[in-house]
Amino acid sequence: MEAGLQDRLFREPSAAPAGIVHLGLGAFFRAHGAIYIAEAMAKSGGDWGIVGVSLQSPGTRDKLKLQGWAYTALELAPEGEKPQVVTVLRDVLVAPEGPQAVLDAMAAPAVKIVSLTVTEKGYCHEPSTGRLNRAHPDIAHDLENPLPKSAPGFLVRALAMRRAAGLPPFTVLCCDNLPENGRVVRGVVLELAGLIDPALAAWIEAEGAFPAAMVDRIVPATTAADLDRLEATAGYRDEAPVMHEPFRQWVVEDDFVGAARPDLAAVGAQLVGDVTPFEHMKLRMLNGTHSSLAYLGYLAGYETISDTVADPEFSAFVRGLWHGEIIPVLTPPPGVDLGAYADALHARYANPAIRHRTWQIAMDGSQKLPQRILGTIGEARAAGRKVPGLTLAVAAWMRYASGRDEKGQPIEVKDPLAQRLAALWRDDPAATVAGFLALAEVFPPALRDDPGFAADLTAALSGLIRDGAKASLKGASHKGNDHA
Repeated sequence: MEAGLQDRLFREPSAAPAGIVHLGLGAFFRAHGAIYIAEAMAKSGGDWGIVGVSLQSPGTRDKLKLQGWAYTALELAPEGEKPQVVTVLRDVLVAPEGPQAVLDAMAAPAVKIVSLTVTEKGYCHEPSTGRLNRAHPDIAHDLENPLPKSAPGFLVRALAMRRAAGLPPFTVLCCDNLPENGRVVRGVVLELAGLIDPALAAWIEAEGAFPAAMVDRIVPATTAADLDRLEATAGYRDEAPVMHEPFRQWVVEDDFVGAARPDLAAVGAQLVGDVTPFEHMKLRMLNGTHSSLAYLGYLAGYETISDTVADPEFSAFVRGLWHGEIIPVLTPPPGVDLGAYADALHARYANPAIRHRTWQIAMDGSQKLPQRILGTIGEARAAGRKVPGLTLAVAAWMRYASGRDEKGQPIEVKDPLAQRLAALWRDDPAATVAGFLALAEVFPPALRDDPGFAADLTAALSGLIRDGAKASLKGASHKGNDHA
């Protein structure tokens, strides 16, 4: 057995200039966007190699460097596993170690695109409004210092360098689960740039491009057992593989500076004029139900999504969310059957080869709920429709965020508001609901000021505390087209 992936490849990292810098080089991008880009280069050419950037820690860089930046993407299907070695990365930088090196890479003339997967919280915005959170400590730092910490700060300072050098801006391609993500990132960047240099903001507004995109692939966290299994089956050691399901989708608005982009359509990506209906469909039907299953499934004692939907009651519950609550207030993308999409999602959730942990999906709920669940609730209530299942999911998030499960055991809550959320928990469900609804950065005014929603949420939380997550599913089932 060979020692490692670099030994197997017998290759030196490419010296060709990179065409893309990617901020937030986590497992998702390496299992999704990087594969599309590698395949597009192989099929249609172009210098679209990627410089990855970690905005937090050196762990991924250190592992990949030993492998010449190559890694394995392992497809996990019910019928078996299929490895693919990905060699599109040219370098990996760690922002805290060398912020100037990151800016220099982004400002390089060969770079045409800066893409991002920094999670919802990485944009330093208020999810309920989409505006820049000027009180965020990283934004406060970036306003006073030329070497930034935040993703928006890196975008603004690198664009300033390109403007000073007489270069066109790069295209900013957001690949995170934000509604109208291109518009949101554009707004955050323009607001921050305007605070630093109004002339810079005007140049970005006139010359820049921020296409919206919808990305879809389930990518569970890689475990030590995954590394050992890959070594046993593939015959080499990879310290930084990624796991993913067979399904993938990338829908991108075809709006790039100078029309410079990889030939993504040649490898199955959809280039469209308006990504919004695809975005809403995925955020609400996939991410919304994923989060719902994560909170309720975790509280019910299930470790993974596939374990959760293997329970017939949870299976029926998620189908009720789709057909009774989400689809009725959703406009389908052209040519898409939402019922068939729901069936496909259920099959993906049930894939036993994908061990996507409920705890992993439950992270950062304060940043995720507005676009995944609260948007649907608001539209449904405005239309006079009942949404008992999604309301129960919000109540489950509140209980989860308290930091204690149904047996009183501690939960490791990963959320930028974790301490504030835990402090809102009261013995009185109505008081707890009132405290959570007062979170302006999470709940939009239409729900904060809706006494009917507060009452429904209080009833759901009361039942959840009294009966537990699984028993509460029956009371949240959706019957027909009941209206509020």
